[in-house]
Amino acid sequence: MKTLLLAAAFSITSTVALAGPQYVDRSGYAVSGYDVVAYFDLPQVAVGEEQAEAVPGHEDITAEYNGATFAFSTVENRDRFLTDPAKFAPQFDGHCAYGVAVGGKVPANPHLWRIVDGKLYLNITKKVVRTWEDDIDGYISTANDEWTALEDDAASEKRVPWLWSSAPVEG
Repeated sequence: MKTLLLAAAFSITSTVALAGPQYVDRSGYAVSGYDVVAYFDLPQVAVGEEQAEAVPGHEDITAEYNGATFAFSTVENRDRFLTDPAKFAPQFDGHCAYGVAVGGKVPANPHLWRIVDGKLYLNITKKVVRTWEDDIDGYISTANDEWTALEDDAASEKRVPWLWSSAPVEG
């Protein structure tokens, strides 16, 4: 089951926490080509409910930041991004916030997002989101502490046992 969850997450063409190059998946874009500024304009839902769909960017409206190309849905969003990229870029260079909290870098799913205290956090699977939402502030604090040890590591490209051993995800 654990292997299947991580395998499914990798099949997705998928600041304090800015330390290394932005995670870029097979799409060739940061955050899989979704508009990071648009997240801040979407309605936030209560913990436990699914967030609104991420807004796809366009390949002809882009900006470079933190070693990656970010795509945007509008020129206005790109221009907002360029005024303060660190404000809009996802924490932990676009890696899963929960994964960082439990000790490693794994890709994140652009559809599993939450803005906390004006910062964008992404996670890897819906099951991980449910666990992360049990103690968002605690996981963010732990992830910030873990990040300094992980910042130079590359994102994992294979099964990462520690992701499941620290806090098993049920359901």
